[in-house]
Amino acid sequence: MEHWSPKSWRTKPIAQQPVYTNQASLALTETQLSQLPPLVFAGEIRSLTQSLGEVAQGKAFLLQGGDCAESFLEFNANKIRNTFQVLLQMAVVLTFAGSCPVVKIGRIAGQFAKPRSAGTETINGIELPSYRGDIINDIEFTAAAREPDPQRMIAAYHQSASTLNLLRAFATGGYADLHQVHRWNQGFVEKSPQGEKYQHLADQITQTLAFMEAAASMRKTHLSCTRLHYTPLMKPYC
Repeated sequence: MEHWSPKSWRTKPIAQQPVYTNQASLALTETQLSQLPPLVFAGEIRSLTQSLGEVAQGKAFLLQGGDCAESFLEFNANKIRNTFQVLLQMAVVLTFAGSCPVVKIGRIAGQFAKPRSAGTETINGIELPSYRGDIINDIEFTAAAREPDPQRMIAAYHQSASTLNLLRAFATGGYADLHQVHRWNQGFVEKSPQGEKYQHLADQITQTLAFMEAAASMRKTHLSCTRLHYTPLMKPYC
C-alpha cells in the first residue's frame, strides 16, 4: 500500500489545478498556511466520524447543505446565521417526521473553489482564464482579475476561521436549542403555506418539550418525596 503524506497529492494527476505564474509567491503562501492553526480540530473530526458511523448503520440521517461557492464579498454575520438557521429548520423537520437523529454538514467556511469544464473562457473575442472561485481569482472579466493569486488562499483561510468561530458560537450558545424553533423561520416564507406548516410543526415541538419538562419535574418531585419519606426524623437511640 502506498505510503501517505500531506504532499502525496502532488504525485497525482490534477485536472482543476490553477496555473500560478509567480511560483515564489505560491511557495511563500504555502509556508504561511502551514504555520497557521488548523481550521477543524481532531476532536471535531472524531465526533463527526462517530456520527457518520451512525448514519452508515441506518441509525441517523445525513443532511448536507450550503452554497455552490462562497465569496469574499458576501461575507457577513447575517448570511452565516441564515444558512445555519435553514439547516436547523430542515433538520428539525426531518427529525420530527422520521423520529431519527440528523447529522448536519454545512458546505460553508471553505467552499471557495469552483471546478470548470475548460481552463479558459471567451467573451467578445477575448480569451481569459476561467473564474475558479474567490480562492483562486476574481469573477471580473479582466486579465488582472483572472490571474490566479496565491494570497487569496490566505484571505480564504481567515474568512473560513471567522465563519467557523461564529458557527461554533451559534451551536454552543443556545441558538441551536429546540426551544428556539419559532425563531428559525425565514421572513420570506413566514406568510406562505410552507411557513404555516412549519409554524404548526414548531407548535407541536414546543408542546412536546413542555410536556417532557413537566413530566421530568413531576418525577423529580416524586423522588424527592420518596427520599424524604425514608429519611429518619430522629437519631436512633443508643
